[in-house]
Parts: sequence; structure tokens; C-alpha cells
Amino acid sequence: MNLTIRVTRNSETYDVTTNLFVTVLWERKYKARASDLATGVSMEALAFMAYEASKMNGVTVPVAFDDFLRSVENLEVVDNEPANPTPAAVTAAN
Repeated sequence: MNLTIRVTRNSETYDVTTNLFVTVLWERKYKARASDLATGVSMEALAFMAYEASKMNGVTVPVAFDDFLRSVENLEVVDNEPANPTPAAVTAAN
């Protein structure tokens, strides 16, 4: 599952999308499973994913995660659709 996260930091807003690499980094750091996210996402987890996804998308962020946190004003999940949705079934109308 990929998340699109809207990040507001230093009065600038941008969207980033996580990917498998970001999710695995989160799993390694927090010793958790991606399936644990189904029960809720902590703000720290969301911030970590936004931090790593920002780096992967070429957004300039501080070297230290805590410095990134200090600059964040708001985080919001704007989309959590699967990366590869199942195609629609063929029906008589198609």
C-alpha cells in the first residue's frame, strides 16, 4: 500500500507518495509490519514516511530526522490507494 502524504513545512506545502522502499525502511526502523498500519498510523510513523519519501522525490530536507520534524507544521494522508489496483471485471456491458 502506498500513501500520498501532504506535508506542510516552513510554510510550504507539497505532496509525496511512499513506495515499497519507504515502507521497508519504516519496518526496519520501528520493528513493525506494514500490516500494523491498518490499525492506525502514529504521527511519528507518518512523519518518518514523509521524510523518506521527500528525500526520494528530490525534496531538500535536513540530514537529521528530528530537524525535519521541527520544521513540519502539518501532515495529512490525502490518498492511500493500492499502487496496483485490481482491474475492473469484464461484464456484458463492456
